[in-house]
Amino acid sequence: MTLSQGMQKVNIRRMTPADLDAVVEIDSISFSLPWPRSSFGYELNNPVSRLWVAEAEEAGKPQVVGMICTWVIENEGHIATLAIHPNFRQRGLGNALLCFALLEAAHEGVELVYLEVRRSNEAAIQMYEKFGFAMTGIRAGYYSDNHEDALMMTLEKLEPTRIQALLEN
Repeated sequence: MTLSQGMQKVNIRRMTPADLDAVVEIDSISFSLPWPRSSFGYELNNPVSRLWVAEAEEAGKPQVVGMICTWVIENEGHIATLAIHPNFRQRGLGNALLCFALLEAAHEGVELVYLEVRRSNEAAIQMYEKFGFAMTGIRAGYYSDNHEDALMMTLEKLEPTRIQALLEN
């Protein structure tokens, strides 16, 4: 799927093993507890995983600038991780990746989606709320690096038309 985000065209596609270096780099500069390379390698072969990358043209060639990993288990979805390279943030790429992943999940029959997010990650919380996610619980001390709480957020009813409208705005 190709989108125009501002002045830039972005292609969202399935992650491949060739993307691992870029994805691991994005993850490690985005999070204090990044996934090891082996975890992304495992997820590439995990039947419940759906891994997507966002590519943008940089210096005349496509470059992976964002990624999302979701899990689909029966009619439930889980956002496992989502990150955008710092040089490409604030351009709507996180929104685009989340929209795309949610629409794909809806096509697979997902009705409910949940995630955990650091209590201090206000930008992510605002983005998730825009999509209709609501806080449904707290996992106290969830993050092992600083024992920060995770907010559990749930999108109770995945509505593709509403998600598609967010993609187009």
